[in-house]
Amino acid sequence: MELFDSHCHLDDEKFDEDRKDLIEKIFTSDVTKLISAGYSLEGSKKALELASKYPQIYTVLGISPNDIGENVENIQGEIKQIEELAKNEKVVGIGEIGLDYYWNKENKELQQFAFIKQIELANKLDLPIVIHTREAVMDTIEILKKYLVNQKGVFHCCPLNLELIKEALKLGFYISFAGPITFKNAKNADEVIKLVPDDRMLIETDSPYLAPEPNRGKRNDSTNVKYIAQKIANVKGYSIEQVAKMTYENTCRIFKIKGE
Repeated sequence: MELFDSHCHLDDEKFDEDRKDLIEKIFTSDVTKLISAGYSLEGSKKALELASKYPQIYTVLGISPNDIGENVENIQGEIKQIEELAKNEKVVGIGEIGLDYYWNKENKELQQFAFIKQIELANKLDLPIVIHTREAVMDTIEILKKYLVNQKGVFHCCPLNLELIKEALKLGFYISFAGPITFKNAKNADEVIKLVPDDRMLIETDSPYLAPEPNRGKRNDSTNVKYIAQKIANVKGYSIEQVAKMTYENTCRIFKIKGE
């Protein structure tokens, strides 16, 4: 069985003390590939360093809505730097980008500006995008309808919102599930899993955050992606090996990664 963790944050400071040992542990498990995602300029640089060092690691680079600058000029400057970094062959997408009105309600216009400009960058580089959206469903969908993404992309750690997923699927996007689908108090989890077609579904850990059951509350890492795969298998009536295979192939397809 081969698992592909389509979104984690190996650059995060929570891994500073044991990153090398952890990476060795990950790749002696069933995880054979992963994408370490940037969410700030500095984090994107670190994620690219890791991807450049390990053949099994790829990266997406971007500035998340929670990490954008305080003004248009600052945002434009950082996106320009992301553009230069993204020319590396290990960069497979622009992300994570999007809107977050849970943590930040006062800078909605700046968030939207950064989101749109990074969509434009993805189109310029012919790359898919990786979307973070929280309590901003309508604005996220409206922007994606107005600013079409040539290579589509992924709703990462997708909120368990039926309408969001229906609209995302209509627009041609993939849906990535993380630890929250395993939580005992998760609403709509089974219904949402059934809603997503097999060929549009990805799995991820979003580690070090959102560890799935049975490790909820602990530091998360890519070895836990098997629990997300198992939850999907249980709901869909598949074996975990079937889920691993289809999500691995889907991740390689959307990010144009060779599957060997």
